[in-house]
Amino acid sequence: MTYTLDLPVPKRALAVAAHPDDVEFGCGGTFAKWAAAGCSIHHVICTDGSKGTWDVDADLSQLVITRQAEQREAARVLGGTDDVVFLGYHDGELEDGLAQRRQLAHWIRRLQPDVVLGHDPWRRYRLHPDHRRAGFLLTDGVVAARDPHFFPEPGLAPHRPTTMLLWEADEPDHVEDVGEHLETKVAALLAHRSQLLSTMAIDDEADAKQVERFRRRVTDTAAEHGRSVGVAYGERFKALRDL
Repeated sequence: MTYTLDLPVPKRALAVAAHPDDVEFGCGGTFAKWAAAGCSIHHVICTDGSKGTWDVDADLSQLVITRQAEQREAARVLGGTDDVVFLGYHDGELEDGLAQRRQLAHWIRRLQPDVVLGHDPWRRYRLHPDHRRAGFLLTDGVVAARDPHFFPEPGLAPHRPTTMLLWEADEPDHVEDVGEHLETKVAALLAHRSQLLSTMAIDDEADAKQVERFRRRVTDTAAEHGRSVGVAYGERFKALRDL
């Protein structure tokens, strides 16, 4: 496999994810790097994250509020604003229908990203339905946003991003060097405190060993991704350029 390394820093970038914290796992280092270089980074989160707990007695309405606040804080840590777009669909019940595609096309036209990022919907054996559907919403939303006769909106012109980067791809072919921004990625992930146990295997955030174990997990993955192109730490994607 031949890999490309490092896109030119875009003026604007948009990540579309199924749940709060998916962007930080998928492209947190890339977003931190681009934001530090002057890129305007944006999040669209498709679901409310209301099933993101192992506590059977959890107050799910409060969990939604908590996860939105955590996502806004994570976006700030990466160098963005807290103006995160939450589509608000029920966790685990995301559909990739026309109504959702219309919404996403609207945000692509409104935010006008040069680069869009998201889940690879074609990944084999992907279990979580929200990840598959969020991926297809991104690919389908890009087509709808670029073409003038899909969902025409007064005051919003069609917009065609130059590149799409899909994380967790079976056949990646592009790497972003994130070595100088890996700690920012980790800090943004740790802002999702409600997910420490279920996603990061941290049951006590004051336990430095548990936090370091999670940091090592992120670092090891980034080292594996960077090895493909000879950099210390990377984030790996499938790049689609003919949009």
